[in-house]
Amino acid sequence: MKSFSSGNFVQDIQLQRKKMQYLYADANRSIFMDPDNYEQVEVSNELIAEQKPYLSDGLEVQVLFWDSPAGEAALSLELPPKLVFIVKETDPGEKGNSVANIYKSAKLANGLKVKVPLFIKQGEKVIIDTRDGSYVARA
Repeated sequence: MKSFSSGNFVQDIQLQRKKMQYLYADANRSIFMDPDNYEQVEVSNELIAEQKPYLSDGLEVQVLFWDSPAGEAALSLELPPKLVFIVKETDPGEKGNSVANIYKSAKLANGLKVKVPLFIKQGEKVIIDTRDGSYVARA
């Protein structure tokens, strides 16, 4: 926390949350489009490193922008809380192993590794919580 003397002033900043659509990425930046006016915006991959594995073509996200004197600057990216992914690789479940809450490793089509229940098979769709990367349900 910072204290200010009575003669000092702090300028308000203008923040704006916008619905954007993910288009593509290169080595340093990701490109998003405003679906209302088709304006494209670059966002640093460093800024969204944790969210980047969840991004897929056309995904709608919320981007928080700062209206700075130099122009609009992206500050953060908010994903939908749950997304559907295809299981690319996983070991088969063991027959007869019906103990509740046993999980196995799975690799999703986007490259993420998650723990899924034994009954999930390769090629199935699963719902993943984007806030913590955990399995939610079969899609």
